[in-house]
Amino acid sequence: MKAGGSISIAGSLLRLARPKQWTKNGFVLAGVLFAEKMFSPSHVLYALLTFLAFCLLSGAVYAFNDVLDVEEDRKHPLKRFRPVASGEVPVPAAVIYSVVLVAAGLALCFYVNVGVGAAGLAYLALQVVYTPFLKHMAILDVMSISAGFVIRALAGVAAVNSPISPWLIVCTGLLTLFLGFSKRRHELATLGDGAVVHRKNLRDYSVPLLDEMMNIMISATIIAYTLYTFTVYERQDEIFMMASIPFVVYGVFRYMLLVHRNGGGNPDTLVLADRPLQISLLTSRESR
Repeated sequence: MKAGGSISIAGSLLRLARPKQWTKNGFVLAGVLFAEKMFSPSHVLYALLTFLAFCLLSGAVYAFNDVLDVEEDRKHPLKRFRPVASGEVPVPAAVIYSVVLVAAGLALCFYVNVGVGAAGLAYLALQVVYTPFLKHMAILDVMSISAGFVIRALAGVAAVNSPISPWLIVCTGLLTLFLGFSKRRHELATLGDGAVVHRKNLRDYSVPLLDEMMNIMISATIIAYTLYTFTVYERQDEIFMMASIPFVVYGVFRYMLLVHRNGGGNPDTLVLADRPLQISLLTSRESR
C-alpha cells in the first residue's frame, strides 16, 4: 500500500509539472539549429541540458500557478481535474515542490553557463510579473507568453555560445504570438459563455478578432522566415536553406487548419497528436 501510495503521489507531482507542455521548451533547441551546431556532441549536450533546465523551471511555474488559480480551476470543466484543484496534492506540498524545481532548474542553468543562468532568471522574473498582472491584460498577456518563448530561444543560443541572431528573435516572437492568439481562441471556443469566469481578460477577445490577429501573425511569420532564408547566409553553398520554406508554410497552414477544424488551438495537444504536423516540423529542420 505504501509503495502504491508513493507511486500515486509521484504521478500526481509529475502531472503537476505538466510534462505534456514541455514541448514548449523545444524552442531552446532553436539555438543549436540556427547556429548550425547540430553535429557537435558537446553543443548538443549543453542544448539538451538547457532544455531539461527549462522543463524544471516551467514545471515549477505551472505548479505555483495551480496554487494561485486553484479556485478558478475548480470551476473549469477540464482544469478541475488538475492535482491541486482536485485535492490530490495539498497546497503546501505544491509550493514546496515548486521551490525545489526552481532550485534544481536554476542550478542546471548556471551549470551550463552564466548566459543560460541569466536567461533562467529572466524567465522566472517574467512569470512573477505575468501571473499577477500581465495575465489579466488583453494582448499584453499573449505578448508576455511570446516573450517567454523568446527567452527560451535566447537561452538555447547562450548554451552553444553563439551570437544572437535578430532573425531568431523575430521569427520566434511572431510565431509564438500566432500560437498565443490561437490558444486564446481555443479557450473561447471550449469554454463558451463560461470563458470570462475562468479568465477575466477573455471578455476583451472575440473569435473574429482573434482570427484577424492570427492571420496577421501567420503572414508576418512566413514573410520573416522567408527573408531569413534569403539573407542570413552569405555563402552560396547555403542556398539550400530556401528549400525549407515550403515545409514551414505547410506547417503553419496545417496548424491553422487544425485550429479551425477543432474549434481552437492548444499547441501542445496539436503538435503531439497530429502526425502530418510533426513530419512537417522535422522535415523543415532537416532541410536546414
